[in-house]
Amino acid sequence: MNAPPQTLSQLQQRVDAIAGKTLGQLAGELGFKTPQDLLREKGWVGQLIELALGASAGSLPEPDFVSLGVELKTLPISQKGLPLETTFVSVAPLTNLQGLTFEQSTVYKKLNHVLWLPILAERDIAVIDRVIGSGFLWRPNEQQFAQLKRDWEELTELIALGKIETLNGHYGEVLQLRPKAANSQALTDAIGPQGKTIQTLPRGFYLKTHFTRQILANHFAL
Repeated sequence: MNAPPQTLSQLQQRVDAIAGKTLGQLAGELGFKTPQDLLREKGWVGQLIELALGASAGSLPEPDFVSLGVELKTLPISQKGLPLETTFVSVAPLTNLQGLTFEQSTVYKKLNHVLWLPILAERDIAVIDRVIGSGFLWRPNEQQFAQLKRDWEELTELIALGKIETLNGHYGEVLQLRPKAANSQALTDAIGPQGKTIQTLPRGFYLKTHFTRQILANHFAL
């Protein structure tokens, strides 16, 4: 594995060096085993890119490039450059929410400074033939920050009020809350009606595709 990059420019150099390569080419260069499909290995693309760029956080609730405060987000896109799916941000806390602010949240830590790495990943393109695009560093502007904060505060308040089971992906302007679990048996504690503890599926915060589409459009001036 590459040592973690020491500067943002060093990180960008590594990003530029893998642009245009297929995932199969990059995996071959790094001696990284390639799967036939991603159904059983959903995290494979992220692990490969982390290895290539020297990300060091692993599964910690910290940005992937800890010393730089930068989070890596791979973004599957279509031939037209549009995001193909929502983007996972972090697991949502479902208990002990009293006094928690957006600026203290994992969502804030993860989205304060992001390395976006678009990957051409149409469904009919084999995993090893998917092409790495031009990655770029991004910080939310004032409007984006306000949108993220407002959604996070509204969703977190509803969780705290015991309404976790009524929340679905339609809530939130740019950020949504969805189940995030390996299977239906992976239950966790949450605040239920009348403040009683209930068991429910873990939830994750996801960015909606229209938000990531706008980030791409702004950067590439589409």
